[in-house]
Amino acid sequence: MFVIGLTGGIASGKSTASARLRELGAIVLDADRIGHRVYEVDTPGYQAVINEFGHDIVGEGGEIDRRILGGKVFGDPERMQRLTDIVWPEIRRLAAEEIAGIQQREPDRVIVLEAAVLIEADWLDLADEVWSVMVPKKVAKARLMKRNNMTAEQAQARIDSQMSDDERKEHTDVRLNNPGTAAEFDKRIVRQWKRLQRRLKEAAA
Repeated sequence: MFVIGLTGGIASGKSTASARLRELGAIVLDADRIGHRVYEVDTPGYQAVINEFGHDIVGEGGEIDRRILGGKVFGDPERMQRLTDIVWPEIRRLAAEEIAGIQQREPDRVIVLEAAVLIEADWLDLADEVWSVMVPKKVAKARLMKRNNMTAEQAQARIDSQMSDDERKEHTDVRLNNPGTAAEFDKRIVRQWKRLQRRLKEAAA
């Protein structure tokens, strides 16, 4: 089994890359989807978040209202840190469990763990290689303004709040540059997938 840790900044093309890798034969685990499970009722993460941020974040159905929780942490670095200190270890635990389960069922498959905060959350040990989708800031900004209907200031603020590509390079094994067209990006993804398949065959020989 081989695990790719797929990461990248906002509007870089991570979702496009993970979808294409799934088409090529990988099993994709989405850290955002896994993260939603941390907030499920009667889980350790659920209780820890309520204990930290109060029962007023609980909705009528008993689930955590992430809109209310977001209002408490966004724009407050200290509170955001307290939240990630709870949530990130739980996501890592759940991801590791899913990876172990796949290893037992389908030991020859390549797994892609798509996680925007793969590096920041220190989940690097879950992956055999880190693949980073990289895009110039001006391109990401233009995409955000068009895709999310943001102002230039809003888009820049979102980009500035994340790790830079220069910082990601230090932890990256494979760079997937995405400054241009969808067709060009697709070719890069397929090329790197084929290179990985060759490396895996050579390692197994």
